[in-house]
Amino acid sequence: MGATHFCKSVPRTGSARKDGGLSGAESGWYATRMRLLGVDFGQRRIGLALSDDTALLARPWRSLAAGMTPAQSAAGVAGVVGACRDDADVGPIQSVVVGLPRRLNGSDTDQTQPARDFAQALAALTGLDVHLQDERLSSHEADARLAEREPDWRRRKAQLDAASAAIILQDYLDERGPRTESAEKK
Repeated sequence: MGATHFCKSVPRTGSARKDGGLSGAESGWYATRMRLLGVDFGQRRIGLALSDDTALLARPWRSLAAGMTPAQSAAGVAGVVGACRDDADVGPIQSVVVGLPRRLNGSDTDQTQPARDFAQALAALTGLDVHLQDERLSSHEADARLAEREPDWRRRKAQLDAASAAIILQDYLDERGPRTESAEKK
């Protein structure tokens, strides 16, 4: 459920396909899956997005009310991450990508440190790797995309945070590209 990683296994002997080739496990390689969660952290709402099983595409998922502090917000998202373990449609989350607010010139905004605090608290609460991803103009891009399909700004506003999280996650997935064991060792 998420990125496909290819791992080396110990080859088994005596098990070949009818065509003479070896299947994935017999050839020494097998695929594992992992699901990524994208987060657009805000003072009022938190947008969430999920990657697909190939970790090539991100999709908006849902929005949550933010807590009074970044740590309280992280606790709310950690609860969602924990609930995903038992949800057959979503599956366990193995990694999280949090949008990092920046100005166009790359300098920090007043929201940059709270986003870092949120990411740090989320990592501590979940034990997952939490990556920070530059989110410059993600909300504007999300609003423009939603406006193409939804003319009513009230309805767009309800979807905006999750759509922004999907853009943040998609940017992360595009930048890191597909991962394999051999590529990670280089």
